[in-house]
Amino acid sequence: MSKQPLRTVPHGVMHVPVTPFKADNSVDYATFEKLVDWHVRQKPSSLCVILHIAESVSLTIEEHKKLIEISVKVTNGRVPVIANVSSAGTDIAVDLARHSEKVGADATICLAPYYWPVPEEALHDHFYRVAKASSLPFMIYNSPIFHGTSLTPQFLVRLIEELPNFIGEKEASHNFEYFIEARRLTQKARPEFGLILGVEYIIPSMSMGGVGSMSIAGSVAPNMMQKLYDLCAAGKYGDASPLQDKASHYWQIFKPEYPSPIKAAMEMMGRPVGTVRGPMRPLTDAQKVTLRKELEILGAFDGSEPMGW
Repeated sequence: MSKQPLRTVPHGVMHVPVTPFKADNSVDYATFEKLVDWHVRQKPSSLCVILHIAESVSLTIEEHKKLIEISVKVTNGRVPVIANVSSAGTDIAVDLARHSEKVGADATICLAPYYWPVPEEALHDHFYRVAKASSLPFMIYNSPIFHGTSLTPQFLVRLIEELPNFIGEKEASHNFEYFIEARRLTQKARPEFGLILGVEYIIPSMSMGGVGSMSIAGSVAPNMMQKLYDLCAAGKYGDASPLQDKASHYWQIFKPEYPSPIKAAMEMMGRPVGTVRGPMRPLTDAQKVTLRKELEILGAFDGSEPMGW
């Protein structure tokens, strides 16, 4: 039976697997298969694969493509797979989008070109070409940290009017005025258009009309993140507040030099995925001691979260 195309961003907690590496710094594809299966068994809303937490900018195009293929194969339709096709070059992003469709991904997501300080019309052309490169549902990833400018709500509406397959945005500016205006205007243009907040902030996302969150802590504390989402989905924001505080705490300890702290934490949880590629650096022994203490404070080892594979 053929898969039904996504009409909006999947509601819930979106997981984002890292890329495992062997001791010689080559991609550990066998461990990646185990990792994807582990994430799927945590029952996320979807997987967003080979994103920047997966060190996409440090992978070759061949490695990137193979990891997307493995994600689709291992997931086997159990949850939607959203493939990151971001690149500083439009033609490369177009090639990744076509490949993602060919191997069976459910959607693509694309960041604005990094490094190049391009004007809005060039940004428009970039996104338009990538979205048109395949028939897959298409998402934009808005992250001013990476490309120095925020995509305006009016820019999103323009693309909605031009692209029937434009289903949503991952919003990572953490600017809630922007989030509300983006939701207000995009909902008028396309009611099913979905906004998902970057990282762990589910209460702000859902209380302002978002559909959930892309979770970094899902690699370590998936049960806590799912409970936080379930409480918000039920409108129990007061009950969710202590868990939101914990989720924010996770993000604060994972954010410096990420994904190194995430990979170190995963090893402590019994899911070793190797080190990171340069220019990122692995944690020092002293940093690992500090990280373990923070995880103990958060209750990561108290039996409430999955250990091992």
